[in-house]
Amino acid sequence: MEDRRTIATYNAKAADYADLVETTAPDNTLQRFIDLIPQGGKVLDLGCGPGTASAHMRTAGLVPDPVDASEGMIAIAQEKFGLDARLGRFDDIDGLEVYDGVWANFSLLHAASADLPHHIAALFKATKPGGILHIGMKTGTGAARDKIDRLYSYVTVIELEDLLTTAGYQVTYVKEGAEAGLAGTIDPFVIMRGKKP
Repeated sequence: MEDRRTIATYNAKAADYADLVETTAPDNTLQRFIDLIPQGGKVLDLGCGPGTASAHMRTAGLVPDPVDASEGMIAIAQEKFGLDARLGRFDDIDGLEVYDGVWANFSLLHAASADLPHHIAALFKATKPGGILHIGMKTGTGAARDKIDRLYSYVTVIELEDLLTTAGYQVTYVKEGAEAGLAGTIDPFVIMRGKKP
């Protein structure tokens, strides 16, 4: 179950967030993901925000399926990029072998820790054989709110790797770093890719 206060923050700050993540071309992480997906491949953009990544995927010849729990974000994705973005939550993930790729870039960090195994298992089921999962999470332990009232569940690198492998993915890439986000604090993160056998 998504946190209502977190969604309210994203609704209130949708325009600010869109400005923060606006880019004229994919960054290296997104480009490497795009390069792993076959031309015309369908990609679930889970927690698509204002749709920037989906727009880049579409330009690259992929077919994005942008989904977000924030009505404010969906409105920007539709209006700014003309994307067929839809309102949806993590519990709505379903389907069998629908997607060539899943882009879950710093979205599942808003799910409760206890729900992560279920969500990642659902993503695995929805991924085609050979498909790629990209996931970004903040690293740490426990759960906490940031200064703009978003609730986070933190994971260690080992915990995230265990979540992916337990679901059935083969972990193919791990990158750690730290950067500032919408709240302005510099936070450690991990990016991981998994491949469905």
